[in-house]
Amino acid sequence: MVEERSHPRDAFGGHEIGTPWDRLHLAYFNGYAMSNYLTEPFLLAGPGFQLEELAPHHEDGEVWRPLRVVFPDNVATHSREQTYYADDEGHIRRHDYVPEVFGPGAPVAANYSFDPQRVDGILVPTRRLVYLTDEQRNPVKDTVIVSIELRDITFA
Repeated sequence: MVEERSHPRDAFGGHEIGTPWDRLHLAYFNGYAMSNYLTEPFLLAGPGFQLEELAPHHEDGEVWRPLRVVFPDNVATHSREQTYYADDEGHIRRHDYVPEVFGPGAPVAANYSFDPQRVDGILVPTRRLVYLTDEQRNPVKDTVIVSIELRDITFA
């Protein structure tokens, strides 16, 4: 049986953080999330994106350059406004957003990238860990809410 949902984002209407998801909710969320993660930072150079560099961010003895990004309405994503943190080499190390599909009052998520590997000349983070943050946007690292590991990466 084939299932479809014409307006997948609308299917999250009325959800709260504990509302159960069906397979199509999960497929939509995973689809846009992985598409965005795998095309960063190229995605951000597309039309309609608004970018603003913020004051330096200090974390774990390093200084990262935050970039506030406002996504255009035609790009499926976690939230319209997100913050990316790049290290001195320009690698995205952290990515903050509010997963709006979780419902009103959803906390800020901090998505960390690790273990970059060069694939066909493009640096690809092969591991991601996502944590919720506290009121000061510090990650609460005792609970991983999402873990992603990529292997056997190729570009077609």
